Amino acid sequence: MNMDLVGLIGLPFLALIATILLPRLAFTAWVLAGVGCAFLYPATFQSWWGFPLAALIVPLIQLIMFGMGTTLNLGDFARIAKEPWSVIVGIVLQFGVMPITGYLLVLAFGFDGELAAGVILIGTCSGGVASNLMSYIGKGNVALSVTMTSVSTLLAPLMTPLGMKVLAGAYIDIDTFKMVIGVFNIIIVPIIAGLVANAVLYSPKSWAAHRAVLLGVTGGCVGIAVLCASIPSGVLGAFAGLRSSLLLGLALVGVLASVKAALLARGGFDVKWVDRVLPLVSVAGICAILTILTAQTHDELVQVGGALLLAAVTHNSIGLFVGYWAAHAAGTMAGAVGYRLGIFASSASRLTEQDCRTVAFEVGMQNGGMATGLAIEVLKSPVAALPPSVFGTWMNLSGSLLANYWSRSVQTEAYREQIEAV
Repeated sequence: MNMDLVGLIGLPFLALIATILLPRLAFTAWVLAGVGCAFLYPATFQSWWGFPLAALIVPLIQLIMFGMGTTLNLGDFARIAKEPWSVIVGIVLQFGVMPITGYLLVLAFGFDGELAAGVILIGTCSGGVASNLMSYIGKGNVALSVTMTSVSTLLAPLMTPLGMKVLAGAYIDIDTFKMVIGVFNIIIVPIIAGLVANAVLYSPKSWAAHRAVLLGVTGGCVGIAVLCASIPSGVLGAFAGLRSSLLLGLALVGVLASVKAALLARGGFDVKWVDRVLPLVSVAGICAILTILTAQTHDELVQVGGALLLAAVTHNSIGLFVGYWAAHAAGTMAGAVGYRLGIFASSASRLTEQDCRTVAFEVGMQNGGMATGLAIEVLKSPVAALPPSVFGTWMNLSGSLLANYWSRSVQTEAYREQIEAV
């Protein structure tokens, strides 16, 4: 039997066995299988029948962000009013510690040019959807995780281009406005489309269960998509870059609305299948992106892979460590100061063990898909996309291992009882 075929089948088969025996490590197993296949057989994942697979990276990221949007509602953004201190601590660490850490690692390892820009880029990005999964597995505060990811994502159009301009400007030319448009195209517009889809799928109001309205939504999406596609790029100018995400978002909202209408016509609509399918799509998308990117940058990865992996381990470890212990310290300090000043109750400001775990995941796990998309779409550099690929693979591996370790910890319940007794 062809040895290449054995390798291409063998690694996914091992991932399947791991999924059956250790379902909590399924995500990690499939990431390693995809990256391993791409590293050993890069030509297999560079193009199929003449179609360059690299062209799928940005649409896949947009699809993942759409899936994230479908899990959100306005209540997730309003939750910041209930847990402001937790969110503020996480956001400050996210956009403060991680970009600077990335820059210092560039200096320490002597990275230069597009490679240096890629390391800094992953540090300047917002939290990713994987952190929500890790918070769930690791018995963190999932609601807080979703809120922090949402808030950091909304801040990304400002903070990511700013961080890149300040820290990476010496290594590569940064077009700040183009990067802002890139963040909207890759992240913000798909998430907004996902929020619309969330309303279509889950809204308890009567219109969301009326087939005529749902078909009207589908028709409206088609009409807007046709209008958007017909506008010349010259008329849109710099905003032409938003067209792909807008068209994809309209198509997905229209399809989901028509599917719901069809299911209602058959007697009922059960949202459980949506809740099952979309996370699987996100996981498959992340694995596909890492696989394709590893194949595209195979030669560069062979040359600098060891140094990049060490940088990824260092960057991620600092994020998880600082996120966890800084959250503990910030919660204790806020509780003490608030209690003395009588501004707020200490129990409302103190971060629980669950909150600290959540902050650790949010700070230590950046949105690798966002960094990859910006490197490909805005910087036009597969080399700059290499660090997000290596960092993303390691973050998912370390995050899942830490989450599984924490999932076996009984400290969560003990800590909750301790807090409630205060």
